[in-house]
Amino acid sequence: MIIGMGIDLAEVERYQFSDAERERFARKVYTPEEMRYAMRKRHWAERLAGFFAAKEATRKAFGHAIPWRDVGVTHERSGRPAIALYGKAAELIERRGVRSIHLTITHTATTAAAVVILEA
Repeated sequence: MIIGMGIDLAEVERYQFSDAERERFARKVYTPEEMRYAMRKRHWAERLAGFFAAKEATRKAFGHAIPWRDVGVTHERSGRPAIALYGKAAELIERRGVRSIHLTITHTATTAAAVVILEA
């Protein structure tokens, strides 16, 4: 049964930071794993926009704000993206009866989108 769903769009242009801006924004929003993954890619701003959209879609699926760095995008061995919750946010899974968190991310040169579905 679906108990939550969220969707978000992010404009890639907003994530094309200078090195200093990227470092400052990363400390507030992204996990170290997300930054390592994105910076290995040729079009890293598309990945950062996609990760931001995934974090916001997760917050929408749960129905309230969760600290940005407590929501992380990881990748399964196959490359499929997944949501990981850290800190107090990890407790939400049990409290809400979430059995699975489904994530899909897509992006173009200009826009990234993410959909999150919480399943009980």
